[in-house]
Amino acid sequence: MSDDKPTVGFIGLGLMGQGATKCLIRAGYTVTGFDIDLAKNDLANQHGVTPAQNAQEVAIASDVVLVCVMTPADLESAIFADGGAIHGLKRDAVLVDHSTTPVDVTKEMAARLKHACGVGWIDAPVSGGPEGAEAGELAIMAGGAYADLEKAQGVLETLASKFTVFGDVGAGQVAKMVNQVLVLNNYAIIAEALALAEAGGIDATKVPEALASGHAGSNLLPLLFPRMIERDFEPRGRARQILKDYDTLHDLAKTLKTPTPMSAQATSLFRMLIAKGGGELDGTAVLKLFEQGDID
Repeated sequence: MSDDKPTVGFIGLGLMGQGATKCLIRAGYTVTGFDIDLAKNDLANQHGVTPAQNAQEVAIASDVVLVCVMTPADLESAIFADGGAIHGLKRDAVLVDHSTTPVDVTKEMAARLKHACGVGWIDAPVSGGPEGAEAGELAIMAGGAYADLEKAQGVLETLASKFTVFGDVGAGQVAKMVNQVLVLNNYAIIAEALALAEAGGIDATKVPEALASGHAGSNLLPLLFPRMIERDFEPRGRARQILKDYDTLHDLAKTLKTPTPMSAQATSLFRMLIAKGGGELDGTAVLKLFEQGDID
């Protein structure tokens, strides 16, 4: 790893990956990227990402390898399968998982990677959406060894307005579940509030500003309320991803013997939304469950 900016690899060029790589390129990093969807490689190439043929090629070219994929199975494939990152990682590299991954899976994969090639693992799930990634304003919750965090710190601080280390490997994923309780439940709460405002005949567009200085004010209210009013359900984060995170949350809570009754109620709403065909819509589409008609 050079004394200058490390070379960066990015595996998973979906909504978050596109935003994050734009941010890193703008900050002067050399970025090599790969996604199994070739159209996403082409899209990232348009803003300066060098496309690779597979995750192994990304690792060969990179000092810090960032991964942001959907499921643990996707993560397993990106790292350990034929053509995976493990086959190209440099000895002094570090791998950073931005995905929302179960704690036990995180610890198992980190140990497996370390045993196989000596490379350290940082779990660094994020909050802030694609817009926050592109602007370098994510909240990043990290877990990992000090030496590994030191290697990746500059890269992660470029992407984040708030970068917090919570402990060793796995700690970042616990913090992300705390984040998801607070964020995802609020999707359902804000939808319920808007439905009530519209049914009551008041000007719902005034609500975020009117409540901003009170206890109801939040980061999410002015962000989600207008999108719900406009029925703008273009995905910033898909409903099926939210349900996946809820399932991860409930598994962790069961392991820790911690009750999550509010999250259980919200989970049922998102499960219903997906059953009605809304899995590819943004999480704000939970509002549709408060309205008449089919999901489309």
